Amino acid sequence: MDKRAFLRNFSIMSIGTTTMWNKLDLVLADYQDSNASELASNEDFWLKIREGYSLKNDYINLENGYYCFLPIETMEHQIAHLREVNFQGSYYMRTVQLENKKAVGDKLASVLGCNENEIVLTRNTTESLDTIISGIDWKEGDEAVMAEQDYGAMLNQFKLVSRRYGVKNNIVSVPLHPQSDEEIVSIYENAITSKTKLLMVCHMINITGHILPIRKICDMAHSKGVDVMVDGAHAFAHIKFDVKELDCDYYGTSLHKWLSAPLGSGFLYVKKEKAVNVWPLLAEWGKADDDVTKLGHTGTHPVYTDLAISNAIDYYLKIGPEKKEERLRYLQRYWSDKVRNIENIVLNTPEDIGRSCGIANVGISKLKPSELASTLMEKYKIWTVAIDGAGVHGCRITPNIYTTTEELDVFVSALKEMAQA
Repeated sequence: MDKRAFLRNFSIMSIGTTTMWNKLDLVLADYQDSNASELASNEDFWLKIREGYSLKNDYINLENGYYCFLPIETMEHQIAHLREVNFQGSYYMRTVQLENKKAVGDKLASVLGCNENEIVLTRNTTESLDTIISGIDWKEGDEAVMAEQDYGAMLNQFKLVSRRYGVKNNIVSVPLHPQSDEEIVSIYENAITSKTKLLMVCHMINITGHILPIRKICDMAHSKGVDVMVDGAHAFAHIKFDVKELDCDYYGTSLHKWLSAPLGSGFLYVKKEKAVNVWPLLAEWGKADDDVTKLGHTGTHPVYTDLAISNAIDYYLKIGPEKKEERLRYLQRYWSDKVRNIENIVLNTPEDIGRSCGIANVGISKLKPSELASTLMEKYKIWTVAIDGAGVHGCRITPNIYTTTEELDVFVSALKEMAQA
């Protein structure tokens, strides 16, 4: 069988599984005339979407930020890919593996808004961004800028680079409730010196859901000759954006978060002219220095996961990026607006509706975050995660599109009871 025939047959196999889960298409057809804002609060519609997930009834899951598990449709595709790759064995690996992987990367590029030669598949945000941090040709005395609210894995990688090469890390703190974009930009700007080589910034801060003004930060940094690396772990497939409009130099994300792709999937975007400046984490011989794919070599890996990314993209696009974003923002504001001005309840996410989407962080002034999280789970059967550091003290709340307002009412009631205790 030649490669083209194999690809065609593989595609037919994948499409065949969708007949098992075509209910989504029927649901969407019924609401095709409704726009994103109208559907955001339409509980009947989202209850039908919820039926496409296999959910535990033991607790209310408000901790989707770590891992947004797969809808049944995507999971069945992944299983089908696993069976097919296992059936083909080394034949698949030696013939169309790389061709199919590139097709998935091209599909991601179209969603991200970048060129096909600027993206490489990885296993997660940590691998993506640590590849850049470790791959830059650092010299003693170079400096980097980042925030204490950035993800720990990347902060640790910068510490390692500091120990290894003598790089100075200038760490800022992002205010929980900024007055303007300019306030945030100036904080990063004031940390830049003539020795600064790289600035890292979160697109959406993972512990608070705070969306930062990336384009303005990039414009400022570039005017000073500084490259910008963006942690997009919680932004991709959560809020709609075009990476070219952000104008960052590097962007990494985990697809097992808001795209709801399988665990162990992510991507790294590198602006075309920047790839030549980055050393790969693992050697990949035969690649040109300006070829971004040199940064994605990890050896043999579960290629069926790569294939399922394509199905996750299909699901995301069928739901609709605008519809998903509006639903997530609606759910966050549904509960947060109900507790915003209650005594002893502290919201650690900006009130400005444009500075957040589905993620928010809430605390009870009389409780440590760990106590709040344990009480929510043990007494109210609500699963969250405690955040206690970097100026943030509370629980991160991350509903997903299948979360119901009825579940959020239980959460709001629990917060009010604890605040009054």
